[in-house]
Amino acid sequence: MTSRERVLTALDHRTPDRIPVYADFTPEAGESMARRLSVDRGEPVTPADIPAILGLDMVVAGHGVGMSYYAYSEEEYTCEWGIGWRWVDVAGGRYTEIVGHPLADERALDGWSPPEPDMPGKYDRMEELLASHGAIHAVVGGMGSILFEPAWHLRGFEQFLMDLATNEDFVTVLLDKIEAHQLVTGKRLAALGADILWLGDDFGTQESLICSPETFRRHFKDRYARLFGAFHEVKPDIHIAFHSDGNVEALLPDFIDMGVDIFQAVQPKSVDPARLKRRFGDRLSFWGAIDIQETMPFGTPADVRDEVRLRMETVGRGGGYILAPSHAIQPDVPVENVLALFGAVEEFGYYR
Repeated sequence: MTSRERVLTALDHRTPDRIPVYADFTPEAGESMARRLSVDRGEPVTPADIPAILGLDMVVAGHGVGMSYYAYSEEEYTCEWGIGWRWVDVAGGRYTEIVGHPLADERALDGWSPPEPDMPGKYDRMEELLASHGAIHAVVGGMGSILFEPAWHLRGFEQFLMDLATNEDFVTVLLDKIEAHQLVTGKRLAALGADILWLGDDFGTQESLICSPETFRRHFKDRYARLFGAFHEVKPDIHIAFHSDGNVEALLPDFIDMGVDIFQAVQPKSVDPARLKRRFGDRLSFWGAIDIQETMPFGTPADVRDEVRLRMETVGRGGGYILAPSHAIQPDVPVENVLALFGAVEEFGYYR
């Protein structure tokens, strides 16, 4: 099978030749991986070469507020959404964090609007990937966080949680503006020919939900359903992959109602992937489930190998699974563990 055939077969809950596999890397982790591959192959390798060398089955073009995380090199900057960001040093690398909320004063909402969703050049990378990889790989339109997270980025986390409980008129206007932006973006990506739209919002903590199911249903569920329905109208066979870290098992029936096809992240320190497969595997596919909190950074290559085998046995049977780390590979993940993951896919990932 081609990579695209492999992914689409699995998402159709049928058995492909091999488990589809994907991974992404922070910049520092990508550089480390490229250096190791250069040594192993005896020729220069760049981070852009990693997907082809490791045999990833999907390629991704990113769009939306999620692209603001690494948008500029200045120590502090303001992204196109008006959100302020600052670089911070951590062990092994650098990340950005939010330091400015343009809607901290709710009176600013009247004069604020999202960036133009259809500006020239915004979808060039998507068009390039479709032209260069669309016949062989599954092409993913990454939309990043689309409602809850943009809202709290703009307003402030604690303040927006209070708004959900006490300031419903403000929440409605803000989410209306964000939803209108995401509608244009998703429809454009669907019209271009994306196989998967990768989007969502983090609603889970390590152990539970950030907000109650009732709050989720009151403010968000119908909006997601409208968006996903519109995307399916443009491209009926498009697959909606909803990302959320943490334990959001209580919301998965709502995700299904909304038109979600794939639950992405499947953080195994928060949810049991095998249990989710048993409960929802006839209605959802799963993407992720390889532990990035303990196994990948702190385990041995043998531990990684064992986890890949476990996921194949408990989540991969019958299709409906894309094997991947539950988050981007971080600087603290040993290169040997990354190589062990892909070696284990070759060892255990083929369906007999």
